[in-house]
Amino acid sequence: MHEVDWEEARRLSHDAGRALAVATARPETVPLAAATGRILARDITSLHNMPHYASSAMDGWVVSGRGPWHAEATARPHATAGTEPAPLAPGTARRIVTGEAIPAGATTVLRQEHATVDASRNLLLADPAPRDGADIRAPGREASAGESLLRAGMRLNPGRIAVAAVGGHDVLAVTAPVRVRLVLTGDEVVTSGIPAPGQVRDAFGPVLPACIEALGGTLVDAVRIGDDRQATLDALDSPAARGVDVLVSTGGTGHSPADHLRPAAAQLGATTLIGSVAMRPGHPAMLSRLPGGRLLVALPGNPLAALMAVVTLLEPLLAAATGQPPSSPVRARAGEGIRGAGHSHRLVPASWADPVDRQVLVASEHTGSAMMRGLAHADAVLVVPPAGTAAGAGIGWLPLPWYGR
Repeated sequence: MHEVDWEEARRLSHDAGRALAVATARPETVPLAAATGRILARDITSLHNMPHYASSAMDGWVVSGRGPWHAEATARPHATAGTEPAPLAPGTARRIVTGEAIPAGATTVLRQEHATVDASRNLLLADPAPRDGADIRAPGREASAGESLLRAGMRLNPGRIAVAAVGGHDVLAVTAPVRVRLVLTGDEVVTSGIPAPGQVRDAFGPVLPACIEALGGTLVDAVRIGDDRQATLDALDSPAARGVDVLVSTGGTGHSPADHLRPAAAQLGATTLIGSVAMRPGHPAMLSRLPGGRLLVALPGNPLAALMAVVTLLEPLLAAATGQPPSSPVRARAGEGIRGAGHSHRLVPASWADPVDRQVLVASEHTGSAMMRGLAHADAVLVVPPAGTAAGAGIGWLPLPWYGR
């Protein structure tokens, strides 16, 4: 079967995800506490000035005019929270804490460490004298009412949720979750202990759910089946399977008597979008559209190959399905010469030569298609062009699949 170029495969995957997003568009509203990891469906603006009142940037004294100042009786911090504080008369000072409202008549904030109280005369003295307006946060300094805060398509993290809260929002419109079913295949796979000869330990069950969630999908369920045609058909077309948007399968993508993914998808009337990818490892990966619009991302059975196929096919698909633009490899320098694969891209786990500088990537060892050791110690995935790359040359890299975008 003709192999699709690696870059073209990513484009086709993104196109398929975009079509899925259009077909399943159903934004929903969630409270801020439930928004982490979701994709913002609409731009949001600040509902008021940020901050919405003049406040103190420091603990100390708020003063009016030139010192020394008559010190008012000390009040409980934030005693006037929720109300307008009493005006400050010329020549007087009042205790204030960070974030407390600035009263009318105030000219500056005197920091605690620069203030001395002469108790015998009830006077506040300053050393050095503060400049007018010092340490007063003006209204709207961070954002004006109506100013854009976040754009649609952003993945909501704690920092973005925090700015939405400060901007006055209690709920956010997010894209509907992209529902994913994970289908794990293989008679030879064991899920615990040390495998016997001819068996392999499951590397997918513990890892792929984290990748799916990090890339924007919502894992609905996972099913484990043997190498059986009917079991494969049921896993792809049961009532539970028809209730998701994307199916992600592992193994069974070859053409041996034990491989049932391709014939089962064909039997169900699937349209093959990508039959295989010109990449090493991971070339047997497949992307198909099932009747009704569901998408099937069929990953190879070898662990590293499967995760490189996640980076290649599943990442752009889920990005588009959640309203995000396509991603491209970021540029760095190769720490050594890396051979190419002739007609295919190579995806190679790599680490930063200097984790602080993060300019040069060095390919990992132990990067056979069935090996996970190299990926376990990697910081990124190098995208090596078919012709290879020379030491010091520019090269693209992508994030590891469990870090998302």
